[in-house]
Amino acid sequence: MLYTLAHLLDINLFTYISVRAGFAFLIAFVLTLWLMPKYLAWAISKKANQPISKYVPAHEGKRHTPTMGGAIFLISTLIAVLITADLGNIYVWGGIITLLGFGLVGFQDDLGKVLSGDNLEGLTARGKMGLLAVIAAIVTGLLLYSGFTTEFYIPFYKKPLFDMGYAAIPFWVLVFLATTNAVNLTDGLDGLATVPSIIALFTLGIIVYVTGHAIFSSYLLVPNIKGVGEVMILAAALAGGLMGFLWYNSYPAEVFMGDTGSLALGGFIAYLAILGKSEVLLILIGLIFVIETVSVILQVGSFKLRQKRIFRMAPIHHHFELKGWAENKIIVRFWMIAFIANILALISFKFR
Repeated sequence: MLYTLAHLLDINLFTYISVRAGFAFLIAFVLTLWLMPKYLAWAISKKANQPISKYVPAHEGKRHTPTMGGAIFLISTLIAVLITADLGNIYVWGGIITLLGFGLVGFQDDLGKVLSGDNLEGLTARGKMGLLAVIAAIVTGLLLYSGFTTEFYIPFYKKPLFDMGYAAIPFWVLVFLATTNAVNLTDGLDGLATVPSIIALFTLGIIVYVTGHAIFSSYLLVPNIKGVGEVMILAAALAGGLMGFLWYNSYPAEVFMGDTGSLALGGFIAYLAILGKSEVLLILIGLIFVIETVSVILQVGSFKLRQKRIFRMAPIHHHFELKGWAENKIIVRFWMIAFIANILALISFKFR
């Protein structure tokens, strides 16, 4: 809307991506703050609460906390995007499809858990992964159809390492699935996944903006891909929606995002990394998500091979809980690690 008005009324201010990204952030933030109390009242009346796993330590008190709050910040994000973004941009639609597709899979999973009252119900692991893979393949196909480059870049190297060609399809699908599941695993404490996601969105939003900007990309010696900068508006809108969600999700949480939010977040973070040719750099940008995932892999592998556990419990945030760390201390320390990792990621981006 703002983009169309800017051209119809010749208002130059609204043609700038940075300006519209700022408006998108504020619109999504305010909308989430306004909508969430209404959702909470409805969720409490319908007992749409988060089922708690019997294996998770000291979380019994969270049993009556409403879930699926991710739907609210996703709705707010999409409204903000419709108001501020250029809807003629194919990369914007790729982002919208990612948010909607992954969010709907998460919603279906959450709904099954809520209706059954069991955290182990909902979609089967194979069914969930299958649906996510299909959506990832659709978005990947859209990128290839648009003529998006399949060149593969690594940090600290100015030129593409090689051209993936059609091998980009399975690789990008893997990036989608890995990132989505990593964010999902991290979403186990109040606000633990929210703030690292906001930080990652800001970092990747900057990278995508630079990638789409002819002058900045030339100065920083990064690939210039026309049109991808517009997706910064989606990143800003989602960050704004998450900031509004954090108002209610910070410790002690009044609402959880559920798989509705975490799967959509992971999918969109992966999408931004692909657009910014930062698939490898994503390991640093999403360091907290990587640590959480690796802790699970190590724990499962060790138990299968040696019948011994490395951690008291995985993901690793539960390990620290069992060691006696206060929940809010774990959360803030993980936020700090995420912030420092993203500063390093931006530094390494400059020295590519």
